[in-house]
Amino acid sequence: MKKLSVLLFAALLLTATVQPNCQAGIISSQKARIEQNRINKSNLNAIKNVINQQIVFTNKYDLEGLKTLYSENFVNSDGFTKGDYFKLIKETWDIYPDIVYFTDIKNIDFNDNYASVLVQESAIATSKEHLGDFTAIGELYSTSKCIYYLEKQGQKWLISSEKILEETSSLKYGDARYINMELFAPNQTGAGKTYTATLKVDSPKDTVVVASINKENIVYPQVKTDEAFRKMPDDNILERYFTSNTLNVNEYAVASVGITRAENYSADKIRVYMGGLAFIMTRVNVVPENKYVKFEENKATKGEDNGKGK
Repeated sequence: MKKLSVLLFAALLLTATVQPNCQAGIISSQKARIEQNRINKSNLNAIKNVINQQIVFTNKYDLEGLKTLYSENFVNSDGFTKGDYFKLIKETWDIYPDIVYFTDIKNIDFNDNYASVLVQESAIATSKEHLGDFTAIGELYSTSKCIYYLEKQGQKWLISSEKILEETSSLKYGDARYINMELFAPNQTGAGKTYTATLKVDSPKDTVVVASINKENIVYPQVKTDEAFRKMPDDNILERYFTSNTLNVNEYAVASVGITRAENYSADKIRVYMGGLAFIMTRVNVVPENKYVKFEENKATKGEDNGKGK
């Protein structure tokens, strides 16, 4: 009985000493979880604030304010450094002084000091081109889906890189503003691979549509390719095959569309004039060829394991 009572007392004593330790562990774990949730919420709000501030600065055309959101070692997926990137932004604002940007955050992922933000972006603007005594009014529409990569440097989250997954822009003048046009190309392809760019135009019956499709590498400064216009086929679909570049750069498929009309100039003369002009551009991300991947040859194809022996 004494042995049993000693064991019972020992068990009670063990329970009395272990229980508080267990409770202390649970409380400590809960405190750590609460603190981690607080840190996560703080980081999430800080990351959102960077993207929200970005749209505020861009719509105010505040280049210096916008620069404060970007890391000094920023480089995007096109290989543009912070200096190149902001030169392009400045040029865009000079050409389209009334451009307005919209950003919709789709998803935020972060781990420790790194984050990625998936966004849907769009922009609208007007453009004026003086052609002799005639002023053409153009309308720009641009949409893209991209990922911003952020890095926490000290107490600040800064944009360290950007990758555009999808991007389409159109600039239309005159009658072209009221005509539906679409340019299709793959969002991504391999280097040196063949792909098709397809242009579809819902042209009115009283017009003749001429168009061209080219591709341009995404470099800075931009290098313009020559255009060869041709009449749109009867089905209003124009296609062209391209081989993607092997220069380790992304590229654009670019379509130029002219809307021509004819009207009686006199009893025996007809005047043909350009009633509208449009440019459509869609991004093709080019995955460079990895020349360092080596595949082992199947030994059976060498006759080393075909049962014949040596």
